[in-house]
Amino acid sequence: MNSTIAMITFRAMLGRRRALLLLALPLVLLVLAAVLRYTGNNDLDISADVLQKFGLATLLPLLALIAGTGVIGPEIDDGQIMYVLTKPIPRQVVVLTKLAVAIVLVAVFAVVPTLLAGMVLTGSTAGMAPAFTAGVLVGGVTYSAVFVALAVASRNAVTIGLLYALVWESLLGNFAPGAKSASIQQWALSVTDAMTSATPVKSTVDLAVAVPLLIVVSLGGTLLAAYRLRSLSVAHAE
Repeated sequence: MNSTIAMITFRAMLGRRRALLLLALPLVLLVLAAVLRYTGNNDLDISADVLQKFGLATLLPLLALIAGTGVIGPEIDDGQIMYVLTKPIPRQVVVLTKLAVAIVLVAVFAVVPTLLAGMVLTGSTAGMAPAFTAGVLVGGVTYSAVFVALAVASRNAVTIGLLYALVWESLLGNFAPGAKSASIQQWALSVTDAMTSATPVKSTVDLAVAVPLLIVVSLGGTLLAAYRLRSLSVAHAE
């Protein structure tokens, strides 16, 4: 990991309009949790529904998409990446640094708000708050690796990412059982399911399948991003 690249990337991410989205989405979750707690509509069924459908299925992939594509995609599009590529820095270090920044952003703006929302909604009941926090964390790492790889491999990374998160996982996943098996959301939900006794939380993918898939896809996305960045010439970046 390169500290200079990391600091430049953090400054760029938090200084752009993306920062507004990074703040707005978790704020909506926290306000919703507070309203439900205040009005007494925070039983386990409703709380699980909010944390799963808003936190895990909406907030997480959108924030990971913003962070994963934002840490490197714009630099490739406008040619600024050439300044990094001409430095004596291994390109796998560049990728790992960008990925680390994306994961930190997801942790701050998705994982922590999920924990806070869970504590507001359920407290320590059934261990649901830490369970969803763990699910969002492992899912965030995998989403980030996939979206960083997409940003390096394609100029249409945001569109592809939205199609995957909103169409494949959310839409097709409700009708095609096979789509759920190839869903980062369901793999992360499997981790959540294993950590809580709350009956409303139920994944369609076994933990023994979900954990290896999370690891393989995370590593695969990282390796693909490093390979694609190595094949990206300075001339192409220009």
